[in-house]
Amino acid sequence: MITILQSQLLPPPPIKLRHSSLLFSPSQHSRPNLKFTSKSSPSPPTITMASIKVHGVPMSTATMRVLAALYEKDLEFELIPVDMRAGAHKQEPFLSLNPFGQIPALQDGDLTLFESRAITEYIADEYSEKGEKLMCPGCNKVKALTKVWLNVEGQQFDPIASKIAFERIFKGMFGMTTDPAAVQELEGKLVRVLDIYEARLSKSEFLACDCFTLADLHHLPVIHYLMGTDSKALFESRPKVCEWVKKITARPAWAKVVDLQKQ
Repeated sequence: MITILQSQLLPPPPIKLRHSSLLFSPSQHSRPNLKFTSKSSPSPPTITMASIKVHGVPMSTATMRVLAALYEKDLEFELIPVDMRAGAHKQEPFLSLNPFGQIPALQDGDLTLFESRAITEYIADEYSEKGEKLMCPGCNKVKALTKVWLNVEGQQFDPIASKIAFERIFKGMFGMTTDPAAVQELEGKLVRVLDIYEARLSKSEFLACDCFTLADLHHLPVIHYLMGTDSKALFESRPKVCEWVKKITARPAWAKVVDLQKQ
């Protein structure tokens, strides 16, 4: 099914394919390159409105986190590009979705959410019967472990790892120079975190339990970027961490997120 978005957030309207296999906003001088997930002859497109809309860009680590959760749940959604170069995220109408002017924002019917980790938890809870569970099944004590490692990612891992990604990758994109001393200091801090991960993963297949959960998923965006830099050695030198990284990055849902970046 092809859905043509009617939102007026950003002109022109984006085009959404079944399971969001391709989403983009064609320029005034280009024709949309439509692709179909089915190998059979496609039926004529229908105009409809999907319940779930994600406002963001697929290069953003926060947006990637939300997209991964949606794909894991096998949910249909519409990705509405936000022109950050033009400062659209700091202007109306986007500010009506997130007054802090940060991507992503999610709309599900009459509900509007921002903050990517809050969004993924909503997706896991609201659509608990669809796709992957994304939370440890079982008693409250078991579920609490997921929340522990969700907090570890947000408070211990990401503040360090995202800064390394900024130094090694994003500074270059903006014409800035990487600070080797800063990278060295940050990697020294990340080593200590990964040593704790190595110990944890020697007892459990994934961080929270023996099932893939949001605690693992939330790591994917930054790990994706760091594995393309020399910082990958920090992960590969720890056998359990290395095995874990291979497992979570090989998930079909994550492959779809990465494919979106190539569109």
